Amino acid sequence: MTIDKSAPPAPRSTKTSAAEGDYLEKRQLKKGTAGWVLLAGLGVSYVISGDYAGWNGGLGEGGFGGLLIAAVIIAAMYLAMVLGMAEMSSALPAAGGGYTFARRAMGPWGGFATGTAILIEYAIAPAAIATFIGAYVESLNLFGITDGWWVYLVAYAIFIGIHLVGAGEALKAMFVITGIALVGLVIFAVAAAGMFDVSNLTNIAADPDAAGSSSFLPNGYLGIWSAIPFAIWFFLAVEGVPLAAEEAENPERNVPRGIIVAMLMLVVTGAVVLVLATGAVGADELTDSGNPLVLALGDGTASSVVNYIGLAGLIASFFSIIYAYSRQTFALSRAGYLPTSLSLTNNRKAPVWALIIPGVIGFALTFIGEGAMLLNMAVFGAALSYVLMMISHIVLRVREPDMPRPYRTPGGVVTTGFALVIAVAAVIATFLVDTTAALWTLGAFAAFMAYFGLYSRRHLVAGSPDEEFALLADDEVA
Repeated sequence: MTIDKSAPPAPRSTKTSAAEGDYLEKRQLKKGTAGWVLLAGLGVSYVISGDYAGWNGGLGEGGFGGLLIAAVIIAAMYLAMVLGMAEMSSALPAAGGGYTFARRAMGPWGGFATGTAILIEYAIAPAAIATFIGAYVESLNLFGITDGWWVYLVAYAIFIGIHLVGAGEALKAMFVITGIALVGLVIFAVAAAGMFDVSNLTNIAADPDAAGSSSFLPNGYLGIWSAIPFAIWFFLAVEGVPLAAEEAENPERNVPRGIIVAMLMLVVTGAVVLVLATGAVGADELTDSGNPLVLALGDGTASSVVNYIGLAGLIASFFSIIYAYSRQTFALSRAGYLPTSLSLTNNRKAPVWALIIPGVIGFALTFIGEGAMLLNMAVFGAALSYVLMMISHIVLRVREPDMPRPYRTPGGVVTTGFALVIAVAAVIATFLVDTTAALWTLGAFAAFMAYFGLYSRRHLVAGSPDEEFALLADDEVA
């Protein structure tokens, strides 16, 4: 069923304008640039930096036992969420990803709230990764290079520039870099296995005042909850695979397959890194490290190799999340939720300002200089978006049971309901780890919502793909 664009838009609570003339012609992405293998590679690329740095802060919050339990819970949540997103992406393949799903399920307010939470996650995550890149660069001691703002600036400039060349080229480059990063994890695993000592896993002293504390849970039961934001770093942004739907070949089939394969690979890599890195050197020693895998291996050839390749892993995620934030910005802008100039594309079908503006904001955030704080801010946005996306799946299953779904989530709303409960707990956990960071991020989210309420909800573009999906739903309900 298609929508007659010459007809007036269906009545709705917000004012919309039609996409007229060459509006959409100037806002086109390149079609058919990725099959499921590239999409799976994109999903791994989003996340692979989380294996190389960031996760180890959870050892300080919950010890090895707390982080391990948190990681198992979060892995289950992500798997359930990914299965739900696979269904929604097969039914609604558009560049908006989670925003598209929520727009169909919960209307403009729900759609923009979800898109904003995702955009906050993707704008802040590269800034956090940039600080980890700086730590790895400094540890390499190449030509006297030290960690600093100019390292972050160079990283943003180079990789935004590559994205401006075009999606096909960028996705292939990401695939190669991600392959190198996976080789690095194999080298690390082989070297760390020979150094493994089970006593290293529990060498953090137990807090006698914490309920349930032990050598396994040094900070007690509450430590499990506090470790959740760091466990999320093992999987953060894999949900961005559907953002490539408009540029994918046969998205109804390939997007679900790509995101599920990526998730399964990440479960394996996360488990290997958590157990072997901690067992090689000790939980206490890893807590504050900017490059934990290198520290775990100590001095030697393997350590040096992993250090170099670890930089590639960080770059892979940095590179790919730039892609993600640009597509989320593009989709929100094209539909009028954000200024429409942000969705203009160049002659290579790359969204120019959607790449540059969030990049400038992310670079500015690196001056905070605290990777752990930026990580918590990104996790807040991510967890909030997960809550909204799982609600979207449940609403669509209940309200539109007959909507065509080439892929259906095993377990249906029970599966996504489980993910919803854990995601709510994750949002609360960000306040346990760093209340200031969570409140600042909540403030940014509120500012976006105020912008929508006061201005952009009256300037939505009816002819954009995401609005057409919603109009189609209105027609079917009517």
